[in-house]
Amino acid sequence: MSLSAIRAPFFSLLLKTTELNGTTRWSLQPATATTPSRRCVIVGTSVRSKNRRPLQKGRNPSIEAIQTVQALKRANIKKDQRLLDQVWESKLSRLLKLDLIAVLRELLRQNECELALKVFEDVRKEYWYKPRVSLYAEMITVLASNGLFEDVELLYSYLKAEHGLNPEIEGFNALFKTLISFNRTELAMECYYLMKEVGCEPDKSSFKIIITGLESNGETKFSAMVRQDAQMYYGECLEFLEEEEIMNQILRELCPKRT
Repeated sequence: MSLSAIRAPFFSLLLKTTELNGTTRWSLQPATATTPSRRCVIVGTSVRSKNRRPLQKGRNPSIEAIQTVQALKRANIKKDQRLLDQVWESKLSRLLKLDLIAVLRELLRQNECELALKVFEDVRKEYWYKPRVSLYAEMITVLASNGLFEDVELLYSYLKAEHGLNPEIEGFNALFKTLISFNRTELAMECYYLMKEVGCEPDKSSFKIIITGLESNGETKFSAMVRQDAQMYYGECLEFLEEEEIMNQILRELCPKRT
């Protein structure tokens, strides 16, 4: 049998015992005055810290984003272009991607349409910018709700000129709802053709929104054209258009707030 020892931090001497049959055993001997121990610090992590989600900057507006929105609004109220330029240079131009998008969405939420359009112009110039139909739909909805239809047409012209649009069906459907509900029939039809140009196949929801909306606005000529396309996809019957419950729900969504 052989003995060997390893110094264990804090309090003990760790003894290794090897029996004749080759079995190895370890035992702890309490530290004494003759066996000084070296003190050390152990750093551990709790279960709570392991389960904590990583911080995701940009999910909610950061302090910097909120301060930028407030500064932009103050400068815009004062109609001080010099002050607005200062805010642009000192605050907006220094924001990271997610904060810049957060500023844009917060301005939209507060119906600050003029400022939102200016911020969007800067967003489109960023190297990381990728066009998203859903963001365009969000902006066009806010602009239309505020009666800014010239800006709606301007923004839609930007959308048509974009390269590399993804076939984002939810974004296109949101655009259809907004354009038809505000009786922008021609833009809605242009959007429908743009959708097919970028390789985005309309689904049942798309046809429900367009056909039902056009017919409710008395646009039978356009609705008949879209019906023909729908029949190519889903057959002559188009039973999904006859479902009363779904039709009523869509009509409620398309009902414009003109009071």
